[in-house]
Amino acid sequence: MSQPIKNQNKPIIKKKQPMSNNESQSNLRIIPLGGLHEIGKNTCIIEYEEEMILLDAGIGFPDEGMHGINVVLPDMTYLRENQHKIKGMIVTHGHEDHIGGIVYHLKQFEIPVIYGPRLALALLQNKLEEAGIADQTILKPVLPRETVKLGSAFSVEFIRNTHSIADSCCVAMTTPLGVVIHTGDFKVDHTPVDGEHFDFHRLAEYGEKGVLCLLSDSTNAESPGHTPSEESVRPNLDRVFAEAEGRLFLTTFASSVHRVSIILDLAQKHNRVVGVVGRSMLNVIAHARNLGYIKCPDDLFVPLKELNKIPDERVVILTTGSQGETMAALTRISKGEHRQVRIKPNDTVVFSANPIPGNTIAVVNTIDRLMMIGAKVIYGRQLGIHVSGHGSQEDHKLMLALTKPKFFVPFHGEHRMLVKHAGMAHQMGIPKENMVIINNGDVVELSRDRIQVTDQVQSGIELVDHSGIVHKDIMSERQQLALDGLITVAVAVGSNGEVLAQPEVNLRGVVSPLAPAKITDLIVRSVEQTIEKYWGNLATNGNGKPIDTDIDWTGLKVEIETGLKRMLRRELKSQPTTVCLLQTPRGKQVKAKSNGKLPQPVKSNSSDNNGNGNGNGVEVKQDFRGRRRRRRSASVSS
Repeated sequence: MSQPIKNQNKPIIKKKQPMSNNESQSNLRIIPLGGLHEIGKNTCIIEYEEEMILLDAGIGFPDEGMHGINVVLPDMTYLRENQHKIKGMIVTHGHEDHIGGIVYHLKQFEIPVIYGPRLALALLQNKLEEAGIADQTILKPVLPRETVKLGSAFSVEFIRNTHSIADSCCVAMTTPLGVVIHTGDFKVDHTPVDGEHFDFHRLAEYGEKGVLCLLSDSTNAESPGHTPSEESVRPNLDRVFAEAEGRLFLTTFASSVHRVSIILDLAQKHNRVVGVVGRSMLNVIAHARNLGYIKCPDDLFVPLKELNKIPDERVVILTTGSQGETMAALTRISKGEHRQVRIKPNDTVVFSANPIPGNTIAVVNTIDRLMMIGAKVIYGRQLGIHVSGHGSQEDHKLMLALTKPKFFVPFHGEHRMLVKHAGMAHQMGIPKENMVIINNGDVVELSRDRIQVTDQVQSGIELVDHSGIVHKDIMSERQQLALDGLITVAVAVGSNGEVLAQPEVNLRGVVSPLAPAKITDLIVRSVEQTIEKYWGNLATNGNGKPIDTDIDWTGLKVEIETGLKRMLRRELKSQPTTVCLLQTPRGKQVKAKSNGKLPQPVKSNSSDNNGNGNGNGVEVKQDFRGRRRRRRSASVSS
C-alpha cells in the first residue's frame, strides 16, 4: 500500500499560518482522513462550526509487510473525539474503498443516519447484518436529484454519474458559504450498460450558479484522452466466448455490476449456463437483480454441484479473485484448494480486470499457477477485456468546465496523480493560489474568498485482523518475528542465585551461519553471566544470601533478555525476538507487570512411589553442573 508522501516538489505552496477571516462567518473545514497519496481508504469530513458530515468511509488492503492483517482503515481518532458533532454520512457508491470501513466505525462511534444510492445501501445492509449491528444506524436510500438535509448547515443533492458500478453519484453540498461538489469516483461514459446517463445538465446548472469548491477524483489523471466506455469490452469478451472450447472462467471485481451484466448477456448468447463462485459475487448479483441493474432469467444460474452434469462447452464460471486475494475463490482454485472446483486442461480463464497498485505480484502468481495446472489464461491491457472505471484527462477537463469552481482540491489518488490533476486545473483557468494539494489529516479551510491548509488532525492507519484492531506495538512484533525469528529461554533460579537446571532454549525461524548447538551454548553462557552479575550487585550476608529478600525477579528477567539481545546482535548480526521464561522460588513475589497481574505459581510435585523427592514438597535434584540442589516449587514470570 502506498504510504503518504510529503510534498517535496510543491507546485502549490501550503502555508500553516492560521487563516484570517475578515467576515463574521465561520470557515468551512474539509478534512480527508484517507484516499490521498494512496489508492483506497476514501474517507472525508466536511465540518462547519459544531456540525460535521462524513463523506464515504472506505478500506484499504494490506501490503506484504502487514502480517496477518485483513483490512486497513484510516485513523479515526479525530472522529472518535468529535463524534458529538456528527450529523450523518453521505455514501457516493458501493465500492469497498468507499463503504468497507463503515461496519468497523459503527462499533466505535455513532453515525445517526447514512444516505446513499440504493445499491450501495443494499450492500451495506448485508455488512451490518453480518456484523450484528444493523440497528446501530438508519440507512436511507436516495435517488438521483433528490436532496437531503443534515443538521442545520448541510443540504446534499445526489447527481447521477457513470462508473464501473451501477448507482454511482456525485454530490453537491450546499453549505452556509456556498456549494462544494464532490465528484465521487467517475468516468464519462456516453453509452452506459444500464442506460443511466451522466447528469451533466445538473452539474452545469450548479456551475452557472457558482461552485465554491470542487473535490475531484484524480485516479487516472496521468492518462491522456478519454476512458473508453464499458460497452467497448463487449465485442472483445464476445470473441473470447466464441473461441473457448471448454469451460470458461471469468474473474472481475465483484462490484463491477456493468461488467458482470455483460458477461451474463454473453453467456445467454452463447448458450452457456453460469456458476457463481465467491460470496461477494453472489451478494452483488442478487442485489443488482433485485434493483433491476442486472436482467437475466433465473435458469441461467446453476449450482456448482450441478455443473459436472453439463458439457464443459456450455459452462461459464464467474468467480472472485481478480486481484489475487489470498482467500478469494480463484486463488484457492489455482492452488487446488477449492472444494468444489478444479481446473481441467481444456479450461480458459479470463482476467477481466487490471491489478490495482500493490496487487500485481499476487495476480501474476495466480496466473502462473493456473497455467502450470493446464489452463489457458487470457489477461492483459492490450486485449481490450477491461476498461477503467475512472476518468482520464479529457474527462477531468470536462468536469472542471461544467462546474467552473472557484477553488479546487484534487482528491482520490497518489501524489503524482494529484499534481497532474492540479496542473490541468491551472490550464483550465483556476489560479494556483486557489488550489491546494493536501495529505490525509490536513485541515483545508474555505472562506468565500480564500482556501488554505491551516492545521492537521491525527491521521494514519488502523490495522484489522480477524480478532479486531491490531495496535502498532503488536504489528512491530509481528514484523520482527517475520524478519529474524524467535528465541525462548526457560531458566530456573534459586533464592541464592544458583541456576537450578540446564536452561531450555528453543529457536524458531532463526537463520545463522552458526550451528544451533553453538547458539544454544552462547545463550546459556549469556544467561549465566547475567545472573551472576545481577547477584553480585546485591548486598548479601555471610552465607551469600541477599539481605533484602524482596528480589526484583521481573528486573532480573529484563536483564537476561537485554543481555541476550546484545549478545545475539553481536554474534548473529540479527535481532530475533527474545523471550525469557523465568522460574523463581515458591513464595517469592514477582513484581507486577504493566498489566497489573502477578504470574500464577506452578505447583510442585510431592514424593512419588519411586522415591523422587523427600515427601515435603522439596525435590532433591542435581543442577546442570552435576551438583545436588534442593529444588523448591517455583512460580513463573514470563
